[in-house]
Order: sequence, then structure tokens, then C-alpha cells
Amino acid sequence: MPKPLREQVIVITGASSGIGRETAIEAGKRGASVVLAARGEKALNDTARAVEAAGGKAHVCVTDVGEWAQVNRLAEEAVDRFGRIDTWVNNASVSTYAAVEDTTVEEMERVIQVNLLGTIYGSKAAIPHMKRQGGSGGGTIINVASALAVRAVPLQVGYCAAKHGVKGFTEGLRLEMAREKNGIHVTLILPSSINTPFFDHARSKLGVKPQPVPPVYESGVVAETILFAAEHPRRDLFAGGAGKLFGVFESISAPLLDGYMLQSERLWKQQKSDQADSGQDNLFAPLNGPASSTGSFGQMSMPVSPYTRFLELHPARKRWVLAASVVGTIALLARGRR
Repeated sequence: MPKPLREQVIVITGASSGIGRETAIEAGKRGASVVLAARGEKALNDTARAVEAAGGKAHVCVTDVGEWAQVNRLAEEAVDRFGRIDTWVNNASVSTYAAVEDTTVEEMERVIQVNLLGTIYGSKAAIPHMKRQGGSGGGTIINVASALAVRAVPLQVGYCAAKHGVKGFTEGLRLEMAREKNGIHVTLILPSSINTPFFDHARSKLGVKPQPVPPVYESGVVAETILFAAEHPRRDLFAGGAGKLFGVFESISAPLLDGYMLQSERLWKQQKSDQADSGQDNLFAPLNGPASSTGSFGQMSMPVSPYTRFLELHPARKRWVLAASVVGTIALLARGRR
């Protein structure tokens, strides 16, 4: 079993803002040693100060996860600084908001490079170190995908393709680690729409700033899920009940979900805010703005997800609720026949 967080060394990519920053600070509150990776040194240093103020230890390593040499150096630096890697969180992500026709090949390549290859590079960098730890080895690799890894939407097709790839990579890697019985656990996190600076940082060709598709949650919902997985091995975890519901609808009837998205151009309209686009993005270079865990859509976000906290993180409860639902449905059908 994984160690308690206070004894862990955790590497987090994309740690300068949003989910990564929030996860790092929460890990610090629990006494963890955190290695912070992203491209923006200023924001990373700000996050490091917040981690240490919360009670943890922090080490900054400026890293572009789309470059294998830099990711490999990140792993070596983490071990040099703290002696081991207990949990590696592949979280760094970028996006564009545009139709496929309006997205350049270079933009599409960059999204795949960061979101998919960055996850692959991070996993490959972590595995050798984890295998050498404590006899048979051990550790946890947590890959942050998205509910859009289960079902794609328009205007973010490259992002959706990358996150589908993360899901497939995670499933295959999990099997390889399980076959070797090397003590390395692999978890896939599937966040719903989250209020982070992601929407300020994404490259938009919509004419306005993009926004998360409601319902929306705060980044703490995902941080809670990630840190739970760092201590309790799980396969897949949805952060936010809306994402889980999205996946259920996809499994029931994908064509019906197509129709829902197309009706009155719902998914096109829902991804456009009424705010002006700044014209700045972090696709090819980091922004120099202040570090923040939250975005500008707090008026439409929820601070917690009761579904995730009370059901998703507790499989026994999920099975009980499912069984109760089945029994209730059968009872209703039987009553109807009478």
C-alpha cells in the first residue's frame, strides 16, 4: 500500500496554476514533499512558497513536458533532492478553442505533444526510479485526463483526441505494471469542467474567451481526488458527478448525445463566454501572470462534488447505491404490472 501523504515525495507537472497548483498546496498541508514542474518559473516559485507556508517541502524544476530530455531531468532532480518518487502526477495541459479547419497543424501538434506525449514521457521517466525503490519497487502514477477522454466535444477536437490517448495509454500501462507485480499503481483521473485559469490560457479563435461547459466545479474537487488516489490505489476516478453522468449517457446512446450537442448548437454556445478574449495564450510559451488555482467563472462553479466525495472515492458505497437502484427499479416495474 502507498505511504501516507506526509511521508511521500510527489512530482506534479502543470503545477504553476489550476489543478496542479491546488493539488500541490493541499499536499503541502498534509506534510508532503512536492516537486513542482511547469514552464513558468515565476508562477512555480509562487506555488512553492504557498506549499511551504502550508507545511510541506517544495522544490521547483522548470520543465516543458513536451520535451523528453527535460522530463527525464525532472525525475532525476526529484530523486537527487528528496531521494525517491512516491507519486507522479501527469497533469500539464494546453488547449485551443477552434474548429479543426481553423486549427493549424503546428497548434494541433503542440496540443498532442503536451497533453499526450507529456503524459507518456512523465510515466516513462518515473517508472525506472519507482522500480528501484524498496525491494520490489513501488509508487503511484496518476494521469489527469478529462471527462472529454470518454466523450469528445466540438471546438476542442485536438484536446479531446489527446485525452482519449491518455486514457488508452493509462489502461495499457496499468496492465503492464500489474503483470510485472512491481508495486506501481496507475490511476486515471477524469475531471469534469473545472474553474481554473485554463480558459484564460487557452488559444481561442472563437472571438471571445472560452468557458467551461456547465456544471462547473472548483479545482479543489480534482485535488481531493488526486490526493486520495495517491494514498488509495484506484483504476479510474471521476472528479465531479457531471463527468460521470456524461460518460453514462455516452455508454447508453452516443447518437442521442450527438443530437443533444447539436440541438440549437448547444455545445458551440456553451463553450463561449460573454467575456472578451485577451489574445494571449500559453500554447507555445508560458504566460507571466500571477499563479492562481481558480479561474474567472466562480459565479457558476461548485466548491465540492458530493458524488465524488461520497460515492466515487468509495467503491463499496457505489455498489450499494447501484444495487439499491436496481432493486428499486424492479420494485417499481413489478408494482406497475400489478
